[in-house]
This record gives sequence, structure tokens and C-alpha cells, in this order.
Amino acid sequence: MSEPLVLIPGLTCTAELYAPQWARLGVDRSATVAEHRLDDSLQGIVERLLAAAPPRFALCGLSMGGYIAFEVMRRAPERVSRLALLDTSAKPATPETNALRTEMIALAEQGQFEHVMAMMWLRLVAPARREDRALRDIVRRMASETGPEAFVRQQRAIMGRPDSRPGLGAVAVPTLVLVGAEDILTPVREAEEIAAAIPGATLVTIPGCGHLATLESPDTVTEALERWLSA
Repeated sequence: MSEPLVLIPGLTCTAELYAPQWARLGVDRSATVAEHRLDDSLQGIVERLLAAAPPRFALCGLSMGGYIAFEVMRRAPERVSRLALLDTSAKPATPETNALRTEMIALAEQGQFEHVMAMMWLRLVAPARREDRALRDIVRRMASETGPEAFVRQQRAIMGRPDSRPGLGAVAVPTLVLVGAEDILTPVREAEEIAAAIPGATLVTIPGCGHLATLESPDTVTEALERWLSA
């Protein structure tokens, strides 16, 4: 049996975010999806993750999942055997980014969660996929399962994230950094910054892909993760 794998979804996402990869990545290893909807701080999410995870595991996070993965590396780097960072950023929250998140929290608390998700949809996927009804249905389904209360907790956790860049040079495990070439939320330059700072990191950029790479380019992501797991 290969090393266990822990997958961390992004904001408003569930295990379905990794559904296209599940069949191939879970063949000869235990794979679990971290719970990231119950706490309003990265520290709380990571405490829950570490309590549930095996003693040592491969760790993969997308977007918010990457922010959580960075916190795991600060708290318990000895437990992580390899690291995959998908469509994420090592930069800290800023007053500007938090202002938009505060606005979305207010709308969600006023019963306008569906409006918030409609706003987010336009930035989540590559422009060519915005009329992809099947993909949009998946995103809506994950958001519905998450719900507005958990969305607010997740946003507050993200708003408190620190600058992860100072610790990148200390990452000493095989690392994959993957990004969609058309990712608006965490663009290619931020993935390049992460990959350049982590010794030996592999950078994969997927043409025609936006922020939700696991769903938009499932085969390419699965192949990249398989190479990473076998490195």
C-alpha cells in the first residue's frame, strides 16, 4: 500500500472537486478529503485535519486548500511526505482582498448566497467554460452542500491567512505546483513565485484552464498528480 493521501478542497468545494481524480489516485492508497467547513480559522481547520490524518501523508490542496496546506507545513512539516499546491497563492490576505470577502460575507448573511456564487462563477473557470452547464452544475452542487454558514466560516479563515512566502524555502519534500493558464483568482505569476522558492519544485501550467483545474482539465491534473506521487 502506497503512502496515504489527504486532499483539501477549495472555498465552497467538497470532495466532488477531486471526483475525476479519485478512481486513479485511490487505487493502491488510502485517500481522504479534509473537513474544512466547521472552523473559522486556518489553525482550527489544521488541528482538525491533523487529528484525523494518518501519521504521515501526501498532501494536496487547491486554492483555499493550498492556504490550509501551507498552515500544515508550518505546524507539522514532519508529517507531510510530499506536497501538491493547485491554483493557490502564498501571499497573505490584504485589506483590499478582505474588503471583497467582507462584502460577500454580508451578502451571504442576508440570504443572497446564490447571488454570491453567481458572482464567483465568472472568475472560477476559464472564459471559454462559462457557458458549460455541466461544470456549473457541479460548482452549484458543491456550494449548496457547503451552505452559507460554512461559506462565512471559510471566508473568515481565509481573511486571517498569513504570508506563507517566508517558509517556502524550507519545504523539503517533492512538491508539485500546478495552475491553470487562465486562472484569474490565483494567476500563473503566483504559482511561478511558489515554484521558484521551493527547492526542486515542479511547475505545471495548463493551457485553456481556469481556477478549478481538477474539474476543467481532469486528465491533465490526474496525470500530473500521478507523476508527483511516484516521484
